[in-house]
Amino acid sequence: MTAQPHLSWNVIADIRHLLAYPFMQNAMLAATIVAVLAAVVGWFMVLRSQSFAGHTMSVVGFPGAAGAVWLGLSAATGYFAFCIAAGLVLAAVPNSARGRREESSVIGVLQAFALALGLLFVSLFKGFLGGVNALLFGSFLGITNSQVVTLAVLAIVALAILAVIGRPLVFASVDADVAQARGVPTRALSAVFLLLLAVTTAEVSQLTGALLVFALLVMPAAAAQRLTTDPRTSLVLAVVIGVLVTWLGLGVAYFSAYPIGFYITSFGFGAYLLASVWELARRRRGLHTAADPQWAGAR
Repeated sequence: MTAQPHLSWNVIADIRHLLAYPFMQNAMLAATIVAVLAAVVGWFMVLRSQSFAGHTMSVVGFPGAAGAVWLGLSAATGYFAFCIAAGLVLAAVPNSARGRREESSVIGVLQAFALALGLLFVSLFKGFLGGVNALLFGSFLGITNSQVVTLAVLAIVALAILAVIGRPLVFASVDADVAQARGVPTRALSAVFLLLLAVTTAEVSQLTGALLVFALLVMPAAAAQRLTTDPRTSLVLAVVIGVLVTWLGLGVAYFSAYPIGFYITSFGFGAYLLASVWELARRRRGLHTAADPQWAGAR
């Protein structure tokens, strides 16, 4: 039995040891891909105040993956099937004040039903508990070359779509009523974004697990938007924070017996706390806040 590797004071040696194995090289590539995608999509999610919808998709992903494993399919198949289905359900809710109230109710119903389904599938699975733990809290083991390619292709497609709709999506997120009055298709943009959020959730879940995918979606984006009021800068910062948090989480998880999702969440929480302290200090110095008119450039 191979001994558990341990961190040393020689950082360079630790990094070389970390990257010496093909499965860790694949894990690093996959982690970088999902971190970038999660940061970009999460930035829009936080801006649009749809964190609750993102959390719902992460919850829904668990019964999807558990059900797929029970049926003898890959967990990824279940993640994508259930997350996209949840995205379609939320996209069907009207985009209005009444629709937002309906969305809140639909989200609550979906979460309750998803948790019940997850419990059922886990009971039916009756397999190795460690496999269920990986679905919940993530694992960097067993990521193949073909999975890395699939993740990369999906990320490229999702980011390309966001690049096309990004400007009107920001406008619709900042002031939906004015955007709609100027002819921006806010309903269609909302539906497309929810589907992109569903795909991103399913993709990230394969690394962080279903319960902790929310960490990569919300923490880097929320931290970045506290650090600066400029939308372009905060988007870049969200990507940088997301990648660094994921790399640190993966590196420490390799030298530890605990799940990668725990470390990614912990480092993400630390980044958010530091950003919050920075924002508080900036406000006390009398500098501009999130009400800065730079957001008007999105119009």
